[in-house]
Amino acid sequence: MNLTHAEQGLVEDMTDAARTAVEQGLVQATGGNFSAREPDSDRFLVTASGSRLDRLSSEDFSVVATEDGAVVGGSGRPSSEWKLHQRMYWSRPDVNAVVHVHPQFAILLDVLGHPLRFLTLDHAFYVGSAGRVPFYANGSDELADETAEQMRHHNAVILANHGCSTVGDDVLMAFRRATLLEEAAKMTYNALLLGDHTTDWDTDGVQLMHD
Repeated sequence: MNLTHAEQGLVEDMTDAARTAVEQGLVQATGGNFSAREPDSDRFLVTASGSRLDRLSSEDFSVVATEDGAVVGGSGRPSSEWKLHQRMYWSRPDVNAVVHVHPQFAILLDVLGHPLRFLTLDHAFYVGSAGRVPFYANGSDELADETAEQMRHHNAVILANHGCSTVGDDVLMAFRRATLLEEAAKMTYNALLLGDHTTDWDTDGVQLMHD
C-alpha cells in the first residue's frame, strides 16, 4: 500500500490502540473500527471490513477520499461504518482520528436510561460531555449524519444499542476519550449500585487544569 511516512505512523498508532481496545474489552475482535488522517489531508485511513482489531497489519486498512468516499488505496473493502468516519471529518476539521468501539457499561447505562456521569478530573477535562443518537442501522447515512451532528458539540457520542464514537486531534486522544468514557460509565454503574443517583462533577466556577 502506497502510504506517506506520516500515514505509516498512523497505521502503527491505530494498530496499537486497536489491540489495546480488545485487551481492555472495549470491543470484540471485528466489532469496532478506527480511522485517522494527516492534518488537512483530503483522505483518511480506516480499518477494512472484517479486520480483527487485535491482529491488524498494514494490509487491513483502506484509504478513503474524504470528499466522496471513494476507495483510493489499500483494501478495497473499508469498514461498513466508513460513512461514520467520513462525516466526522466533514463536520470537525480539527479532528484527525475517530475511534468506534462497543463499550459494555456505556451501552448498558444508555439502554436503561441512566445518564452518564463524569466523576473525575480526567473525565471532565478530556471528555466533558457525551452526545447521544437513537438506534440506526449500521452503515446507514442516518447513523453517520446524526452522529456527526452530535459531534459538533461533543467529543464523544453514544450510539443507542450499538456503541460509541470518540474523536481527537490524534489517535491517542481519540482512544483516550473512549477509555475514559467507559471508565465514567463503570463508575456511574457502581454509584448506582451504592444507591447514589445524583453525584456528578460540578465544574461551576472551577478552572480545569491538567498536567
